[in-house]
Amino acid sequence: MDRIDRQILTELQRDASQSLARLAHQVGLSQTPCWKRVQKLEAAGIITGRVALVDPARVGLGLTVFVEIAAIEHSDEWRAEFLAALDPRPEVMEVHRLGGSMDYMLRVVVPDMAAFDRFYQELTQTVRLRAIISRFVMETLRRRDVLPIPEA
Repeated sequence: MDRIDRQILTELQRDASQSLARLAHQVGLSQTPCWKRVQKLEAAGIITGRVALVDPARVGLGLTVFVEIAAIEHSDEWRAEFLAALDPRPEVMEVHRLGGSMDYMLRVVVPDMAAFDRFYQELTQTVRLRAIISRFVMETLRRRDVLPIPEA
């Protein structure tokens, strides 16, 4: 990736809905070379999709919970069971494997505490866990969705 590819990535992260003409102008290219670079970045798996960012509270999803999980074991079978239990759950926005005292961190977005309690009950009845800790977001002070693309 060169400087222009990095500029394209930054601009698309800021506004993926902008026209190709505007994007090309922003990065100093004509439309055809710019489009070819975007296609190359998509083919390489660097651009993995384009989405609209939605305010969770304005669509009735007022509770965000970070859920820390300690696995009861560290086998491939347990991990597959755990991930299979999470796959059909659209409220699970992120799943991270961690180093340290807890093994996994989930970001769960739900309408309210009752919905989270249902999620919690279903998860703990489906998958054997050593420990689970829930941390409830009171206020989001800053959220960034644009990655700081490093220079070459």
